[in-house]
Amino acid sequence: MAQGVITETGRKKLCRAHSGDQSLASITQMAFGSGGVDADGNVIETTGAETALRTELLKKDVDSHAYTDEKETTCRYTVRLGRAELAGENISEQGLFDADGDMIAYKTFLPKGRMMIWNLYLIWMKYFKEAQEWQIYQ
Repeated sequence: MAQGVITETGRKKLCRAHSGDQSLASITQMAFGSGGVDADGNVIETTGAETALRTELLKKDVDSHAYTDEKETTCRYTVRLGRAELAGENISEQGLFDADGDMIAYKTFLPKGRMMIWNLYLIWMKYFKEAQEWQIYQ
């Protein structure tokens, strides 16, 4: 089962941007790797502390993005892989990177093979629907 998180770096940037202390850099790249499973083939649980893929194989610029609902709380990022890119590789981790080069979101999943048959469009949906935690201090 896929394990995905907004990283601590991503959460810090969101918090600082909402407080007005910094601007928020756009998501510009998607990376693919083979380090999302352990030696027994089990999906490695994400912690949010990740700053890079464990075994990065390729990083590409995002080709497009689109909001998937009228509330604009989910954004779909798309990257096109050419026929030979990642051919024969087993992909088990992905990351989204911003224009500053920081990994903002990370996920791990069971390996997915890549055959050199046709162009592949890889899509990442980033959700902003639910608050992770609300605390009120008085």
